[in-house]
Amino acid sequence: MTPQSPFDVSDEIQVALGLGASVVALESAVVTHGLPYPANLEAARRMERAIRQHGAVPAAVALIGGRVRVGLTEDDLAHLAARGVVKVGRRDLAVAIARQASGGTTVSATLAVAHALGVRVQATGGIGGVHMGAAQTWDISADLDELSRRPLVLVCSGAKAICDVGATLEALETRGVTVIGYRTSRFPYFYVADSGHPVPWSADSVAEIAAISRAKERLGDMSALLVANPPPARWALPADEVAEAVARAVGRAGAEGIRGGELTPYLLSEVDRLTGGRAVDANLALLEANAALAAQ
Repeated sequence: MTPQSPFDVSDEIQVALGLGASVVALESAVVTHGLPYPANLEAARRMERAIRQHGAVPAAVALIGGRVRVGLTEDDLAHLAARGVVKVGRRDLAVAIARQASGGTTVSATLAVAHALGVRVQATGGIGGVHMGAAQTWDISADLDELSRRPLVLVCSGAKAICDVGATLEALETRGVTVIGYRTSRFPYFYVADSGHPVPWSADSVAEIAAISRAKERLGDMSALLVANPPPARWALPADEVAEAVARAVGRAGAEGIRGGELTPYLLSEVDRLTGGRAVDANLALLEANAALAAQ
């Protein structure tokens, strides 16, 4: 890397990229804003361990003191988990760098960094999408536009449980993002295996997903391949229970005037509270499963 580069890439990841080895990008907003302590640190460790167990190198991304750190140490994770850091989306990267800020990168920012470095695969929990009530609020995640211009494979468990799934799928179609269900014909809904909406295509093997990715590359398609992986059956939550919890959380957020970047972590925290902590357990399980699939 040149001295002017904003990236601090670990030696392990630089070697892996140079050799063309398997590297999986990971966001860090799940540590800073997505899960409570200490579940946030457990999630990061479980995802990295799952990736290594399947022969790939984890490349977690974060802002540390205005530097884009790719490959996080235990000290980095502890710094991020302590809170008080910013949530960094695609639009925020330059400002965070200029202000020497520390923060967790969202799906959109991580996609941008991964693409810049030549990483081809990323794992996350759920993508951001069209939020409920977006017709009035215009609350639509930057993840969707970033997916339309970053040719990565992104493994997720559908959209976050606070999104309008039908509208999110329509927005993905409009942006030309290929959506594949992994061993399912139904689009998952974060904690829920079946959102009630079908996926346009499904694949039964990792080899088939890889073949689709290669075909997109040969076409010069610059949009992402979104792989929707349902949460493990043991940990999945009932759809009606999650729908009720989300509705109550959204109502409370509206009454308290919570919007913007603070809305998603607030809603996820409320849903976990309303499900008696089972949402966090499901979140940990699906994050680990997605990391494993991404590595494969």
